[in-house]
Amino acid sequence: MRKSTFVWTTIISMSLLFSCNSSTVNRESANRHNSSNEILQKEDGTISLNLEKADCYSDMVNPSSNTAEWSVVVSKAGRYNVWLSSATKDTTDLKYKNNVLVSVQDKRIEGHPNCDKIFLDSKDVSYPYYRCDSFIGSMYIQDTGVFNVQVISEKILPKDYSDAEMATSASISRLLSVSFTPEKRN
Repeated sequence: MRKSTFVWTTIISMSLLFSCNSSTVNRESANRHNSSNEILQKEDGTISLNLEKADCYSDMVNPSSNTAEWSVVVSKAGRYNVWLSSATKDTTDLKYKNNVLVSVQDKRIEGHPNCDKIFLDSKDVSYPYYRCDSFIGSMYIQDTGVFNVQVISEKILPKDYSDAEMATSASISRLLSVSFTPEKRN
């Protein structure tokens, strides 16, 4: 009788322990992927990172190390084209002094933004600015999961920055966003 009671008590205890642990793990996993600070990859594979949603670190005295960082949930591995969108007054020269560095985990690319695509009537900017997209390069993201994406550029300006503060190349252009678009195979 005692042996039977002990066996049933052990079975019930183990069942409760594993069922509670399982629901806790599932809840933690769901919360991790639904965090309001994480950017989710779109259904078509595009990852759009707007500077307004980034954690930014800016130093207007030495802007070459200004940094923006996002937490991104990557659900599809593959090769991605990396594009920068800038607001600019000059459609022939974005006035970037330094290369822009984009890093995802241990993968890095850097390039000098040029005026590859110009959008005159973009809803992302208002007059006297135009939106200009620059192709930086391509990057292979091998794994899926939550990654930190970091961009370093002197054109990452503080949110409270106004053009009236300085008459420099910073008032001519500024970084708006970074996009990762999946490469298509033919």
